[in-house]
Amino acid sequence: MTDQFIPATGLGNCHIQTVFGRVHRPVPWIETQCRWYETPDGDCLALLTPRPLVDDPELPLVLILHGLGGSVASPYVQGMMESLLARRYQVAVMHFRGCGGVPNRLPRAYHSGDSEDPRWLVEQLRGELPLTPITVVGYSLGGNVLLKMLGEDGTCSPVAAAVAISSPMDLHACSRKINTGLSRLYQRHLLSCLRLTLKQKAQDPCMAAALPNVDDATVFANFRRFDNTFTAPLHGFRDVDDYYTKASSKHLLREIGVPTMIVNSVDDPFVCPSAIPEKREVSSMVQLEVTLQGGHVGFVGGSVWRPNYWLEHRVPKFLDCVIRRNRA
Repeated sequence: MTDQFIPATGLGNCHIQTVFGRVHRPVPWIETQCRWYETPDGDCLALLTPRPLVDDPELPLVLILHGLGGSVASPYVQGMMESLLARRYQVAVMHFRGCGGVPNRLPRAYHSGDSEDPRWLVEQLRGELPLTPITVVGYSLGGNVLLKMLGEDGTCSPVAAAVAISSPMDLHACSRKINTGLSRLYQRHLLSCLRLTLKQKAQDPCMAAALPNVDDATVFANFRRFDNTFTAPLHGFRDVDDYYTKASSKHLLREIGVPTMIVNSVDDPFVCPSAIPEKREVSSMVQLEVTLQGGHVGFVGGSVWRPNYWLEHRVPKFLDCVIRRNRA
């Protein structure tokens, strides 16, 4: 299969690309087991694996970071797990705090710059699997978190390779993008899901005092309003602008010190084209894969009747190349 992405005939529109895989593929189809990790601040992180992890240098591990409101059951996660397992990779999915239908213990949740949790989890996995190469694949919010972590860690990162897909690397620009045109439909859906999650969490009286008024619809009018009211103050940022500036990964891309592929589409309804970096804005370790079409975590090729999911071929191929090069 060619490395160049060609959208399926009849599926070239960015919105069709974005939603097709989510409605076309029944989920979940891969069963997983959950292991809970107790975090240093008294919370917990869930790690989902199809098989028990083993320490084997011939079986690299891919840690997957999902997008906003996602989980191990998301179609793009299931598809990537299936593809990687077929290529003899071990796979694990980290649920960000409060995701997967299980509220976390603390008022804080997760956000687009939350690089501390995956960094801590990678360190735990590194201790458990000292001989196993660890790679990370992040989608959307998870992709921005991954790139921020890699930029912060530079050449000291324990990650062997990484892939970030459809990442909103400039949160200022992307918050404006998703608040325009048909993109507002995605914003409304995502905020509605966040509101339901917060309502579930607010049933605990100890949590309710620290959370915004989930019955106030204005809080959920758009991401900027939500992030200013909830995300920023709850996670130690001065305001929404402080949060967007510090949580964006774009300004850190020159510092990445491990082989990394960044995949973005220019027609992504979530990501402003100005947020996608140019070659001069990334380190020599970063490979840019920028397509004209593909939507947001879409990249559906083939045909309507026989679709193929380009990412599920392209990502393992990149990881294979890096792992083989490291072994040589």
